[in-house]
Amino acid sequence: MSDAHATTDSPPLIEFRQVSKIYGSGAAEVRALDGVDLVINAGEMVAVMGPSGSGKSTAMNILGCLDTPTSGSYRFRGITVETLDRDQRALLRRHYLGFVFQGFNLLNRTSALENVELPLIYRRSPRAQRHAQARQALAMVGLTGWEHHTPGELSGGQQQRVAIARAMVTQPSLMLADEPTGNLDTARSHEIMELLTGLNRDQGITVLLVTHEAEMAAYAHRIIHFVDGKVTDMTEQREGA
Repeated sequence: MSDAHATTDSPPLIEFRQVSKIYGSGAAEVRALDGVDLVINAGEMVAVMGPSGSGKSTAMNILGCLDTPTSGSYRFRGITVETLDRDQRALLRRHYLGFVFQGFNLLNRTSALENVELPLIYRRSPRAQRHAQARQALAMVGLTGWEHHTPGELSGGQQQRVAIARAMVTQPSLMLADEPTGNLDTARSHEIMELLTGLNRDQGITVLLVTHEAEMAAYAHRIIHFVDGKVTDMTEQREGA
């Protein structure tokens, strides 16, 4: 399933309409998000930037169906997500979303192949099918021959490649990458960004990247800046780096 060929009549892949997220009340009230409007179309690669506490992580949690807004509406492919129950949101995550984290989040005593298979196990895919899909995903991130190595036997860059393979093995519509280069050196960071850019370009996967690093954000088509729970600026870039 690819969104690269979505028609102009299709709804946006992602839409926030006046989304707010409020914690506490009265004097202790914190507006993590404050009336955010946001549209991301299928096939985009978008970077989200902002200082700590700006609301970008809260936005990512809502986009990833890990949290719901206090007010406003989040629509995914035209579906109003906050009206879904917990099980329905879990199904949406399982079938349409892929996640990549700064800390890799791999199972330490489990091989690269088994780590990549995990989302397919949750989908109850047949064993032979998930083996084949996991091997293909590892090959696409340049890890053929490393299938049976555990995370402790892999470099940081290789571990993040395994994490990206795990995120893409289900062919998601949207990949959410939260500081995916935060634990890597400069050379490995650029390798990971080239990989994400290739997945966006060649597989049609929409990529939403949270980063503190302008050099990494330069790979995106568009940069969205958050400050104090609000979107303060959107910078269009003709091409990624």
